[in-house]
Formats: sequence, C-alpha cells, structure tokens
Amino acid sequence: MKKKDFNIHIIGAGVSGLIAAKVLEANGFCPIIIEATERAGGRVKTDVIEGYHLDRGFQVLLTAYPAAQKYLDLDALDLQKFTPGTVIFNGGKQSIIGDPLRDGSLLFSTLVSRIGTITDKLKVLKLNRLLKRKTLSEIFEEEEKTTISYLMDFGFSFQMINQFFKPFFSGVFLEPSLDTSSRMFEFVYKMFGEGSAALPKLGIEAIPRQLAQSLTRTTFKYNTMVSSIKDGEILLTNGKSLKSDFTIVATDASNLIQNLNRLSTKWKSCDTLYFETKTRVIDKPLIGLITDSGALINNIFFHTSLEMATKPQAELLSVTVVKNHDLSNEALISRVQRELRDHCGINSYKFLKHYSIPMALPELKNIQYEAPPSETHLTSGIFLAGDTQLNASLNAAMISGERAALGVVETINNSILF
Repeated sequence: MKKKDFNIHIIGAGVSGLIAAKVLEANGFCPIIIEATERAGGRVKTDVIEGYHLDRGFQVLLTAYPAAQKYLDLDALDLQKFTPGTVIFNGGKQSIIGDPLRDGSLLFSTLVSRIGTITDKLKVLKLNRLLKRKTLSEIFEEEEKTTISYLMDFGFSFQMINQFFKPFFSGVFLEPSLDTSSRMFEFVYKMFGEGSAALPKLGIEAIPRQLAQSLTRTTFKYNTMVSSIKDGEILLTNGKSLKSDFTIVATDASNLIQNLNRLSTKWKSCDTLYFETKTRVIDKPLIGLITDSGALINNIFFHTSLEMATKPQAELLSVTVVKNHDLSNEALISRVQRELRDHCGINSYKFLKHYSIPMALPELKNIQYEAPPSETHLTSGIFLAGDTQLNASLNAAMISGERAALGVVETINNSILF
C-alpha cells in the first residue's frame, strides 16, 4: 500500500492535531483532520469584535519553547514582545519589578520596589542561575512537590510569595493556591528567563492559522462532530461512519472511546473579560497583578501597549479571573468593574466581551516533558495526543502531536518491514 492510500484521521484541529498532520505530511502521508468547529485552533482562538482582536483567554507565546522554535516561523508571526516584568497593584499603589539584566530600564524600579526584601531579590538571582544551568530533562526528573512548597523551601518570604509569585503564577497555572507541580514552575520560569513572552499582532490564533496554512496534503473536515472511535472506524454524530486505518485523538478522548471515561481529565477554568478604556494605567507592555487576597481579579493587561494589527481608537484591556465563583455574568462584570476602580484606579470603560472558559488548562499530576512515540498508543490503531498527555503548555501540545504522528509512522513502517 502506498503512503498516500493510508486512511489516517486526526480528531481535533488544535495545535497538537495540526503538528501531527505536519509530521505525517513530512513522512509522505496525507492525513484527514476532523474538527467540530468552523476553523482550526482548538483552545487557541481569536475573535474580532469592534475592531479589536480578542483572544479567548489571556494567552502568550513563550519564544524559548523548543517546539515553537522547531515548528513555527516566529518572524512571520510578527510577534510583539512583553517587557520582562510586572506591575504590582498593592494597597492602591503601583510597584514595578522585573529582570534588569534583560531590560535595564527596570533596574531602579526593581531595586526600590516595596515587593520583597533584599534577601528575596538575591534569591531571585540564585533561582535564575540555578535554572539557567538546569536542563529540561533534569527539571522533569525532579521529585514533584507543589509550587508553593517549592517557593517556601527555597526560602522566599511570605511577602514575596504573596505579592509576586502567587499572583503571577496563579495567572499562568490558572489556580490561586499554587498547587501545580514544581516541575511546571521550574519549566515555565526557565522559559520566561530564556526568551520573551509575546503575542502575534493578529492575536494568538495566528499560531494555529500559520500551521494550518503550511499543510498542503491534509484534508480538513470542519463542522464535523465525532460520536465514538474504535479501531478501524470513526462514528460521526450524523450517523455516518469513516474507515480509519489509524486515528490520532488530539482532543479530550474520554467521551469518544469506550471504557476510557475512567481516565477523564480534570480541567482548570478561568474567565477573561475585555474592556475598552480611554487611557492606560500601565504605559509599558507589562502585566498588572492584583495582590489583594480578597480580590477576584488576578491580572490585567493593556493589549494596546503592544503594536496591534489595526490602529485602535482607544485602549484595550483584558482582565483575568482564576478563582472559582458562582456569580452570574452580570454580577461578575459588576464585581470586576468595582475592583478595577478600587485596585487599579480605572474608572472609565466600555465592556466588550466576557469569555467563560471551563476547559482552559488540564489539571495534571506526574507531568512529563516528552514521551517516546511508542507510548502514544492506546490500541493498535488509536493514538493519543494533546497537552493532557504531558503538561499544560503550548510546547507540550506540539510535542505530543509530533510523538503521536511518529507513533503512527513507526507502526506503519514496522508493518511494512514484517
């Protein structure tokens, strides 16, 4: 059988599924991607509303991700980079802390900042040096503990943890207690230190759009929902069935494969709200953190502090909430508006959009950086991909898609040989 004659299906046109297709194409195959929605992207999507590009959730690309450097044309994405620091809103006042070794303009503000002690700042330098020397393999071989335990064991003060690490990494991990694995903390901290946090001018969806446009031998079936999967067959919700020699599931597989619901993934949720404001309270492209433990807002960011694809008439502000709540849409908006006024001094705004994201990031234990292709097998003909297989990052989504595709390639090559 010729390679182009194999029926290889990929369920899900998110970043993981697109990378799987890219790897299959590179090995001579012509995969078919089945996507339930009208376009590629999965959880990495952007909507254009009132002339603004609104990402579905505040997301950034870390340019140091090895998989991003391997599979993305970073220059073509027209990335706009964040300043390597944060604005801390505490007690009605602002403090700016950052990495003065990467941006000299942050030196004075970081030194005089009321956030953390001199000992804390020396420990930050120690942590930077430690993780610069540490390889990714070493990080993911370390014994796991919670991030909060890691920071306390490292000797950071409660003030430094509560006023910087907790609000910043709560926004990254989408959970307020920092129960996330210390492996993930070290990995993300290292990636922030070795590259930049950035956003494409056209929003985060520019990433899957670039991947989809690079595929020349892949067939896309949009607006097509899968009901169930078994070896050799895919059943669609419209009652039709598709013959499939190999199937890569690059989405939540628990509801698609019989007896897999016991392995269903738990998910972290968040809310992202967008507002139009007349002015910015943060001039540079810095993320603003709210340190008040009673506040619902975790972070804010003025997207118009970055160069955008369209010339805005005002300022675009995103607000991220990671704490669980039972507020209605209207009550949440009202609460956020009150906190913007009380904590950030933002009084004039126009509400644009609220995204409630129940499946924002997978909640994982015993996280891994990578896995061999052979471990992506679920059955002889079904392979699993997606960040749920490794760790909750865009980098992991890419690697898992790559490994699942290589698992299919290896299986086919071995069957041909024997």
